[in-house]
Amino acid sequence: MPSDTPQRQTRRISNGDAVTKLHRLLDTLRPGDVLVVWKLDRLSRSLKDLLTLLERLDGLDVGFRSLTEHIDTTTPAGRMLLQMLGAFAEFEREMVWERTREGLAAARADGRVGGRKPKLSQTQRDELVRGVREERYTMAQAARLFGVHPATVSRLMSQVHVAETARGS
Repeated sequence: MPSDTPQRQTRRISNGDAVTKLHRLLDTLRPGDVLVVWKLDRLSRSLKDLLTLLERLDGLDVGFRSLTEHIDTTTPAGRMLLQMLGAFAEFEREMVWERTREGLAAARADGRVGGRKPKLSQTQRDELVRGVREERYTMAQAARLFGVHPATVSRLMSQVHVAETARGS
């Protein structure tokens, strides 16, 4: 006896190139489908990515079910659990941000500064500026000579000009 219910296709994702396969799977989902996974960590490695994915599924009107964790977004209890996971994820992000900020402040207090080390020493910078000003070489030639990008030379010349203008020289 034929059924009026459309048959749903079962799709399985193996570990090989899982991200590409996940995107292909998401492209095939239709409203009313339910994405079923064995365990949450098989779908996503981070809570942030999982919540982003679940928001996308919600936008597509696709349900989600995890068999091991008993999460089913097609039920009110499952949606509530998902919202609780979202609150924990937000808390986790805030804690990481706070610890990072405190770590940077502690490093600054110890005299350490973040970022890349300057490509040119102070002596090299002084020579470069002097050489360009005395027209011994152009800014492009200076960049080649000192092994830096032309934008680095331009930025250095601008910084020197601003510093001199501020001093009133």
